[in-house]
Amino acid sequence: MLEIKKQSYNFSTVKGISLNQLQQHYKLYEGYVNKLNEIWSMPVDAKEYGPGNATYSPMRSLKLGETYALDGVKLHELYFENITGGNNQPFGSILKFIMRDFKSYENFLEYLKKVGLSMRGWAILTIDPLDNKLHIIGSDAHDTGAVWLSYPLLAMDVYEHAYMIEFGIDRSKYIDRFIENINWAVINNRLAKYVNMPMRFL
Repeated sequence: MLEIKKQSYNFSTVKGISLNQLQQHYKLYEGYVNKLNEIWSMPVDAKEYGPGNATYSPMRSLKLGETYALDGVKLHELYFENITGGNNQPFGSILKFIMRDFKSYENFLEYLKKVGLSMRGWAILTIDPLDNKLHIIGSDAHDTGAVWLSYPLLAMDVYEHAYMIEFGIDRSKYIDRFIENINWAVINNRLAKYVNMPMRFL
């Protein structure tokens, strides 16, 4: 099978979060890539897994590990991409959508921060095809709280591993540094891909 390759990111462009913190965080992402490759190399012969059971079975363990590793890869790639490379002032279409759906940029930031302080895993800005509006989704784990078909625009990791080396338990300060490093060009590019998708509900 085709092996999933890890992506690389220019952490020297990130301000206010140490290189050590980012590199340690990146090692966790590498682990998800490696584990996903291992899982996706497993045989698909159903007989290999015995009878299925929702309390415990080899298939249940495999499927839970698969979604956790897969979402771990995807969310970390979104995260690292949207905090590297500069362009830290909001502009363009995403700013217009924020003003429309969150009333003001300041209110958007406060809302984002409160979601980040309230969740154990992720705060994710999405645009949903059901209403074509922005929503900030809270997720306690990579695969807990995810919303099917909602298109992710901005991913903020609020697991302790994302900040504790640098900030201890001060998650609020970490979120402030995260916001200062958002690459709004990346967010605008993601939004443009959504807008140009040939099939949407509305």
